[in-house]
Amino acid sequence: MKETAGSTIERHRAKRDLKMPPKKKLKIDRDKRSKTAEKEESAKPSKIPKNEVQYTRWLMKSEPESRFEKGVDVKFGIEDLKKEPNQTACWDGVRNYQARNFMRDQMKNGHLAFFYHSNCKNPGIAAIVEIVKESYVDYTQFDKTDPHYDPNSKKENPKWFMVDVKFVRMMKRFIPLQELKALHQEHKATDGPLKSVALFTSARLSVQPVTEDEFEYICSLEDKPVGAS
Repeated sequence: MKETAGSTIERHRAKRDLKMPPKKKLKIDRDKRSKTAEKEESAKPSKIPKNEVQYTRWLMKSEPESRFEKGVDVKFGIEDLKKEPNQTACWDGVRNYQARNFMRDQMKNGHLAFFYHSNCKNPGIAAIVEIVKESYVDYTQFDKTDPHYDPNSKKENPKWFMVDVKFVRMMKRFIPLQELKALHQEHKATDGPLKSVALFTSARLSVQPVTEDEFEYICSLEDKPVGAS
């Protein structure tokens, strides 16, 4: 999720004047849980393999349709990313600990990710992006005017981190959620490559690992019409 052009440019210039990082903010779809719910969930076994598994592929959710938080439009679709300088932007606003851990501890330069449109009329995979800057402090947690401000995070001990992503290419065709959901159900019965895909086993996470087999299979769908997998 990204701020719209007008409000984002004004806020970006203000942050630049305050010696903030030069790139505009990238707001992403995030979990909306209470602290109690987060603590309860953190105590449960994860449906995603443990973080010591080293992934090189990811799925990252962003909102392509306007939605306002604290008066700020957090919309950011793939076309917005393509308009950024060098088609690159920081992926800020992650406020889920497991998603943060994936970004902070495992994402490396050169890793690829599906750019997934979420919280919209037609959710699905729109494009592929590349991680071009590894984890660094998400400064929006300290900005009281930002929708992602976290009063419990301190500059000497920040809680939240972000990475930079760069547009690589559009998918040859948009891969809709409903198609992926049908394949997931089919593959659970046939032991197919999408049987355990995190998009459905840990659906609320905005940053998810994707295995090599899952990534390659989803890319193979580009050359097939819907339902012909």
